[in-house]
Amino acid sequence: MQLRYNYRAYPDAAQRRALAQAFGCARVVWNDCLRDRKEAHAAGLPYVKSAQLPRLRITQAKRTEERAWLADVSAVVLQQSLRDLDTAYKNFFDSLRGKRQGRKVGPPRYKSKKDTRQSIRLNTNAFCLQENGTVYVAKVGNLKVKWSRRLPAAPTSLTVTQDSCGRYFLSFVVDTEPDILPGLETESGIDLGLSAFAVLSDGRKIDSPRFLRRAEKKLKRLQQDLSRKAKGSKNRAKVRIKVARQHAKVADRRRDFHHKASTQIIRDSQAVYVEDLAVSGLGRTRLAKSVHDAGWSAFVGMLEYKAVRHGRTFAKVDRAFPSSQVCSACGFRDGPKPLHVREWTCGACGIVHDRDHNAARNVLFEGRRIVAAGRAETPNASQSAGKTRAKVPARRVEAGSPRKGQTTQAGIPGL
Repeated sequence: MQLRYNYRAYPDAAQRRALAQAFGCARVVWNDCLRDRKEAHAAGLPYVKSAQLPRLRITQAKRTEERAWLADVSAVVLQQSLRDLDTAYKNFFDSLRGKRQGRKVGPPRYKSKKDTRQSIRLNTNAFCLQENGTVYVAKVGNLKVKWSRRLPAAPTSLTVTQDSCGRYFLSFVVDTEPDILPGLETESGIDLGLSAFAVLSDGRKIDSPRFLRRAEKKLKRLQQDLSRKAKGSKNRAKVRIKVARQHAKVADRRRDFHHKASTQIIRDSQAVYVEDLAVSGLGRTRLAKSVHDAGWSAFVGMLEYKAVRHGRTFAKVDRAFPSSQVCSACGFRDGPKPLHVREWTCGACGIVHDRDHNAARNVLFEGRRIVAAGRAETPNASQSAGKTRAKVPARRVEAGSPRKGQTTQAGIPGL
């Protein structure tokens, strides 16, 4: 399976200029190739194939006066930009034909230098790990990196990213074998909510940290300061970076909380069952800010890939399942209840239920039924996926921390 490890990089002034040039060249090649395909489609011409674009937009473009500066960056950066465009078109066509599951994917769009995220992607021909702990990037130099952990194996690709507040990150993709945890007898059903972030079927509650709500006062003051600055001025650019940094702190804290909570649940449970919530729909209601602040989708995604990695069973319960209406003791369906009802008494057996705990128990029972029916991944399936070298896509966020005592020396020589 593939894992992604993110590290903070600290380039100097010359390296920042070289990275900015690489970002711009990759963006120009992307936009030029996208424009060629859009114009061919508008004119009714055949689809411009990938074999024609590198010769036209890289090799021949470097010989022209308008695009001669493309030769100042590594050719790998430009080639990978074309491959990313091909991947974007493939995802779009697969979504149109129904071959791609999930939400519909739109066609590729033009990139701008004002985008909140600038990135380049490199293969092993354009970067290497140095003995002194730095990372050499072609036409950029040796980047200083803050190694928060060791890579479990030699990386296969590298993505250099600059976020909206000017931070640089190196994202390595590593091919590793699944790390199967010892088997357990416990299983967990999870009910996600707003008052409590998660309630487990055994009665445990994970409080909602509400990172965005806690930072709203400072964000409000910074946004007011930003609105007073003239557009295009240097002072406005300074305040914009302050606002972006504050939002980045909120996102980092939320991601760290998700990783710690999901890792603990996976380690303590042999099987994990969670309700498949309609987050996109809830994000259009009056609870939108609280829903996005909770970050349910990212948390469920972490549970899913960590279950595959550690040989656990994971299943999603359909969102139409009435987990809050059914008594977990006798199975009697007592009907829908408004959100302000946090406790209710079963009309059949008379047991008093906590709404969230009862829903978590019902999710557990329904998840067991789904697994028994063969409609979810079992531990055997997860283990066989790793043995047959089946590819599991690397997550865009940082992979979870390795267990204590686990040796992961490979990949960073000299550390």
